[in-house]
Amino acid sequence: MRTRWLALSAVMTALLAGMLSASAASATDPVQLDQGYVTDDAGVLSPTEKNELEARLQTLTENSTADLFVVLVDDFTSPSDNVEWADTVADDNNLGPEQYLLAIAVEGRSYYISAAQDGPLSDGKLDDVEEKIQPLLAQQDWDGAITLAADEIQGDGGAGAVRTFLVIGAIVLAALLIGLVVVLVRRARRNAAVRARGAMPEKPDPNDPFSSLTDEQIQTQAGAALVRADDALASSKEELGFAVAQFGDAATSQFSAAIETAKTKMSEAFDIKQKLDDEIEDTIYDRRAWHIRIIQLCDEIDDVLDDNTEAFDALRKLQENAPQELERVRGERAALQPMLADAAPALAALAAEYGTAALSTVADNPAQAQERAALADRSIDAAAAAIAAGKSGDAAFAIRTAEQSVAQAGQLAAAITTLGADLAGIESQARALITELQGDIATAQQLPDVAGAGAQVAASVQQQLQQAQAGLTGVSRNPQRVLEALTEANTQIDAAIAQGRESVERARRTQQMLEQTLAQADAQVRSASDFIQTRRGSIGATARTRLSQAEAGLGEAIGLRASDPEQALAVAQNALELARQAASYAQSDVSSYSTGGGWGGDPFGGSRSSGSGLGGDILGGIIGGLLAGGGGGSSRSSSWRSSGGGFRSSGFGGGGGGRSGGGRSGRSGGGRF
Repeated sequence: MRTRWLALSAVMTALLAGMLSASAASATDPVQLDQGYVTDDAGVLSPTEKNELEARLQTLTENSTADLFVVLVDDFTSPSDNVEWADTVADDNNLGPEQYLLAIAVEGRSYYISAAQDGPLSDGKLDDVEEKIQPLLAQQDWDGAITLAADEIQGDGGAGAVRTFLVIGAIVLAALLIGLVVVLVRRARRNAAVRARGAMPEKPDPNDPFSSLTDEQIQTQAGAALVRADDALASSKEELGFAVAQFGDAATSQFSAAIETAKTKMSEAFDIKQKLDDEIEDTIYDRRAWHIRIIQLCDEIDDVLDDNTEAFDALRKLQENAPQELERVRGERAALQPMLADAAPALAALAAEYGTAALSTVADNPAQAQERAALADRSIDAAAAAIAAGKSGDAAFAIRTAEQSVAQAGQLAAAITTLGADLAGIESQARALITELQGDIATAQQLPDVAGAGAQVAASVQQQLQQAQAGLTGVSRNPQRVLEALTEANTQIDAAIAQGRESVERARRTQQMLEQTLAQADAQVRSASDFIQTRRGSIGATARTRLSQAEAGLGEAIGLRASDPEQALAVAQNALELARQAASYAQSDVSSYSTGGGWGGDPFGGSRSSGSGLGGDILGGIIGGLLAGGGGGSSRSSSWRSSGGGFRSSGFGGGGGGRSGGGRSGRSGGGRF
């Protein structure tokens, strides 16, 4: 025990020696300036702040007759006077008469702007700049103080930039005013064009034939269409009267219905025209829409009348050629007879194979065909009698009736044969689908099925296959119903296969992501562990805790890799995040440690650096080992944190272009903050 305390006393003595040397290590002799405008030997500026200051000082050079260089050190030594120290650095770095040096001792809390005797800025101006930046330096706002100094040197606290901004703003404002005037003029012209165009759309619609017409053009077309449709309807009424007298009411009933439809549409069109002509004021949009509706109604009237005009013409042709048309229909009726004779046997043959439900659509076709054939026979006889009596109109109507009856009877007879072919084709499709489903069942059984849903679907489809096979054998079968059931089963098994394949793909992606995440987590854990182990004197408990949890999570994820990849992935992702947090906390601890004073370097006289304290890191391990039981064998870090600087070296380089000039002014200025 005595030996352990002697060792601890020796270590503490070394630590005290290091602490006593900290003040000496923080003192800084005149330095060589780095390349650029800012030399930060105190390490108080972040890389972002330094880059922004470099850009600002470059702008000062470009927009004024002065250059400003900045050096930040811990303290001024050899000489310790801020004026002499700054002038010495300026002279050693060959700064010219237009080049100024702002020297800041961040720990000594002293500053000064070194200037040549014949520089462009007066002593009063330099004193004013120093006075303005002093509060910011007192707040340790280093980049803010340097930026303010640049603004003041460039001209009246940046007033030149303000004036430039105002000039640019005035130009922009003038441009906006001109643009506003242009917009207003264009809007006025557009409004005038809209008023002249009325309700016509600004941009034509390719799908709207009226969108390219003005209101006046549409109104003209509506008036012309209304007159044309009314004339056509009047002519059609006259034609209908002649047709009724010539062919009778029965033959012209469909024409009468068409005339009534046209009259209804014509009445609607006249009602709209009356609304347009009454004393009630309508909007331009209503008037345009109503005129378009009139045109559409008139077009519909023309279509109805045109269709029935063709039917009138066909009926007149039958009247003019009644004897020849009668012989044609007799020939069609004779050709129909074999089909009528085969209809009933064909249906009976189908009934011997298929059930009643499968033949329901043609069950009464033979009887219906015979009835229409009988009507055709009666119509043929009536047409012959009418021709003999010289009644050509009656003959035409009878011929038309016979013609339609023969066509319908043939269609009824042919439907039986067509259905037989369709049923045979459906049976072939059903058998092919059965073979396909058998393969689908085998495929589904090979896919992963953790929840058992796939097995249930496969069993259900297998049962439906057995029923379908039974439904396709023997008599009274219904292939249509079988095919419908098989189609539904196919939908079910396809969905199950798709789900199973998706599960396989999801498992593959999960495994791939797991391997990637494990590799990332392992690398991150090792990186964080190396960082903490080599800087353990500067690292607090939070970073170490996160690392420990990350290591445990990584081990758990590896253990779950084979049995539960999805859970393993979640655990690995959490381990990766914990490792990242450990690294982040560790880096933050080192950064805070290096800027907070710390141990002031290693215990053997090394200089301070911007990284972690080397002495603190090493001694942290030694003392932790001693307190844990001696010998340095313990892997745990000590419960206290070391501080201090490590090693750093000053930069070299000429600064500012090497212009020569008279000696530095040696003016009184600067001071403490």
